[in-house]
Amino acid sequence: MADYQAFRVELKDKIAHVQINRPEKRNAMNSAFWTEIIEIFTWADRTDDVRVVVLSGAGEHFSSGIDLNLLAQAAALVGKDVGRSADALRRKILELQASFNAVDRCRKPVLAAIQGYCLGGAIDLVSACDMRYASRDAKFAIKEIDMGMAADVGTLQRLPRIIGDGIMRELAFTGRMVESEEAQRIGLVNRVYDDKDSLLAGVMQLAADIAAKSPIAIRGTKEMIRYMRDHRVDDGLEYIATWNAAMLQSADLRIAMAAHMSKQAPEFAD
Repeated sequence: MADYQAFRVELKDKIAHVQINRPEKRNAMNSAFWTEIIEIFTWADRTDDVRVVVLSGAGEHFSSGIDLNLLAQAAALVGKDVGRSADALRRKILELQASFNAVDRCRKPVLAAIQGYCLGGAIDLVSACDMRYASRDAKFAIKEIDMGMAADVGTLQRLPRIIGDGIMRELAFTGRMVESEEAQRIGLVNRVYDDKDSLLAGVMQLAADIAAKSPIAIRGTKEMIRYMRDHRVDDGLEYIATWNAAMLQSADLRIAMAAHMSKQAPEFAD
């Protein structure tokens, strides 16, 4: 496994545990973070031995968002020529968006385990995950509004499909803090655990349950869910028909049926 500046990555029992590893900085997202996360999720996507990804943060907090030093670097892109400054800033924003697009487009399910702060850019990140789980001390906020800017790396595009448009607007316009219980109530997180240890144990168990399923079936299920965000029902039905015309020929279907009939746990190839 490669060494990273901003992450620690471990692969065990088909589960890739990707941990943001800057606890002394509340896991703020520095320059290395944005490039390494693309490399890590490209690896997870392409590695057959990875069936599920668990994303967490080292220390007391999941992430306090974008490192302020990185924002200062972005400000340095602004020069006297408005057109050239706008072009440079746009390219930088698209680069940052690509980092979380890599998470969103990963073929494997991505489960976020969130404790402590999940602020600003961290909301963009967890919005790109498939499921989110929190410890009781977790706190969420779309902080960009308090910095005089609109969130620009995914929150405003993905979050309305997770928690609903109205509550998303309230959080985006006010920047107010959301505690874990409210986060569960509005659907931002699926479940709340008492503390960080029980959170990680619970999410790892869920990941293990998913990893035991047919990788072909999981891949198809995630692809269809992603596809339906931007298409009509008729389009989705046509796509799944074409998709399953191939995938139903996989040995996984026969293995699953035989295991069900014999009441045995199935074992699927990577």
